[in-house]
Amino acid sequence: MPRASVSARPRSRTRKPRHQVTCADCGVSTSVPFRPRAERPVYCTSCYAGRRGGVQAELPSDVRTATRRRSETRTPVQVDDYVDDRADDRDVEGTATGFSEMALSRATRAALAGMDISEPTPIQQATIPLLLGGRDVIGQARTGSGKTLAFAIPLIERCDGSAREVQALVLTPTRELAIQVGEVTEAVATEQRLQTTLLYGGRSARPEQAALRRGPQIVIGTPGRTLDHLRQGTLDLRSVRFLVLDEADEMLDRGFARDVEAILGYTPSGRQTALFSATLPDWVAKTAAKHLREPATVEVDADLQTLPSVTHLVYSIRRDHKIGALRSLLDQRNGEAVIVFGKTKHGVKKLARQLDGFGYPVGALQGNLSQNARERVMRDFRSGETPILVATNVAARGLDIDGVGQVINYDLPDSPQLFTHRVGRTGRMGRDGEAITFVTSEEESKWREIDRSLGVRFIRQPWNDDPEWKEPARRRSRVKRVR
Repeated sequence: MPRASVSARPRSRTRKPRHQVTCADCGVSTSVPFRPRAERPVYCTSCYAGRRGGVQAELPSDVRTATRRRSETRTPVQVDDYVDDRADDRDVEGTATGFSEMALSRATRAALAGMDISEPTPIQQATIPLLLGGRDVIGQARTGSGKTLAFAIPLIERCDGSAREVQALVLTPTRELAIQVGEVTEAVATEQRLQTTLLYGGRSARPEQAALRRGPQIVIGTPGRTLDHLRQGTLDLRSVRFLVLDEADEMLDRGFARDVEAILGYTPSGRQTALFSATLPDWVAKTAAKHLREPATVEVDADLQTLPSVTHLVYSIRRDHKIGALRSLLDQRNGEAVIVFGKTKHGVKKLARQLDGFGYPVGALQGNLSQNARERVMRDFRSGETPILVATNVAARGLDIDGVGQVINYDLPDSPQLFTHRVGRTGRMGRDGEAITFVTSEEESKWREIDRSLGVRFIRQPWNDDPEWKEPARRRSRVKRVR
């Protein structure tokens, strides 16, 4: 599989010159951030967005007539020609340096401004122009890097609001991530008058069926519920032109691969596909090769070594001292939100009950909860009503929660990838965070595997076993590279 590697570059601090032109469709005066060529027509943002979606923008009849006459005397422009023509205004690696240099509609720009987003993150800077240009993309970046907008913006630009059919599909591994992706996508899509529908289990399917009958352009769902709707005939994906696998390493894992394969069989072979994740094992890339066409591979801050905003503390500890150590850490949290990761559903429920009995404001998130209960737990955690969340790995992926100052690995995860995802809940978007990991003697072999696989060496220290000792000797240390 050919792989084009794209590296992120620092944003340019100088604005590139813009050139005044007349739109070849509507005749209005506009400016573009590239040098126009005499032999090719140029379009304003709205007309170009309409052409990309395969439809002509709605114009008054007299303007449409004039446009048709002008088009008879001009050479038609291809989308790829327009994208390639902008190369002079990009850096040497082919990525636009800011939203102003990207071919975005006025509505998308207005939505971004309403969200107080003025500059793209590195993963957005590298992938949005590729996706707007029609390329399939494999995007790997650390959690909290802005991956959702990196695919949501091009997805929305590709949709036609006048067509009541599903044109874009996003698959996510968990209900919580589907809800979060839906919130981000809808914040931009409403400016384009596009409808978004969420499909996930744990609740009645009837409201989803009613929403699908209204003809949404964008569907975001988990594989199981999405496949249910396809088999029942309530979801039609024959018009999908843009498909995203979010948190693709888990999506293509054995637990989801069969459902995902089945869902892809309902979509057109000519669709554009994007695959995003914080970790991308080699076996996932090989599997993805069956579904993507000559994808560009973008890797931005993908490794744990590149997380300077997270301080790691690893403690060797006896199993019977873990609850006391956890209480000591929680007593020092200074009001910050904390996520405590356990291994099993039963273990998480038991630990949450213990902490609640000690008077800590705690919520528990695990897979046996009903959807309403899960949403209530997350709402209370986000609002600060219960700033301590005890959770299984269901909270390890994709959740973007502001202000999580600390992640505590009360139990070790089963893989280095899950360790990375757990740690990624703190230190997001450049903020400082702290990751604390307990390692018991029974977990030594598992910890060595995680340590070795990540290619980094963590400084370990013993937890003080003196029961009278109140405060841990917390020596702040950065992750060191293995030489």
